[in-house]
Formats: sequence, C-alpha cells, structure tokens
Amino acid sequence: MANIINIHEAKTHLSRIIDEVAAGSEVIIAKAGKPMARLTPLTGVPRAKKLGLLKGKIKVSDDFNAPLSEDVIADFEGR
Repeated sequence: MANIINIHEAKTHLSRIIDEVAAGSEVIIAKAGKPMARLTPLTGVPRAKKLGLLKGKIKVSDDFNAPLSEDVIADFEGR
C-alpha cells in the first residue's frame, strides 16, 4: 500500500521520502486531499556502455577521407 502525503510534507521531508522510495516504497503526493503524483522506485539500472565492441570486426580503408574523383562527384550530383 502506498503512503499518501500532502504536498507541504513532501516539500519539507523530500530527502527522507526519496530514501523511502529508493528502498522500495511507493508514495502518493496529494494536494488538498486529491492525489496528484506517484513516486515509485526506478526499476533496472542503466548498463555501462562498452566501448570497442566492434573492434576488429569493421575495416575502414586507408583512403576513407580521400577526396572523391570527379566522376564519382558527377554521379552523386546527377551530371
């Protein structure tokens, strides 16, 4: 069951409320007795990016950045 607290209490005790939510609790914030927001713990932790995953699997030619020949440029430009 979720704890229901008013917005003033939420502002006053935000740090404590965040700790409760992080521990698995659910908190509903109400304004004038009407539920307005639900705080729930985040599920799952973002995975760290693994750099170099495709190392050795992709080959970039030595002339990759070399200027294009005039006939190739003409083909791209529709001439």
